[in-house]
Amino acid sequence: MEFDRLARDKGWQQLHTPKNLAMALGVEVAELHRHLQWRSDAEIAQLMVSDAGAEVAAELADIQMYLIKLSASLGVDLDRAVADKIVENRRR
Repeated sequence: MEFDRLARDKGWQQLHTPKNLAMALGVEVAELHRHLQWRSDAEIAQLMVSDAGAEVAAELADIQMYLIKLSASLGVDLDRAVADKIVENRRR
């Protein structure tokens, strides 16, 4: 994954512990919240077609990268976990 290469190049690998990755993921989710909080669905739709839509997309990318890295560091097959969760949700 390119994120791993970047982490190696920047010397961040030793910081990518499960705890730190979970905390970074939370920070990125909070940054996404900043863009959406207190806005109506219509305002968010407008936001997404403005220049600020790219900022929202960048926050989502950060979230995905940290989530993938966190799941890998914990030995979780994220695709399998999602599939299992969908089965569980259907059962309920």
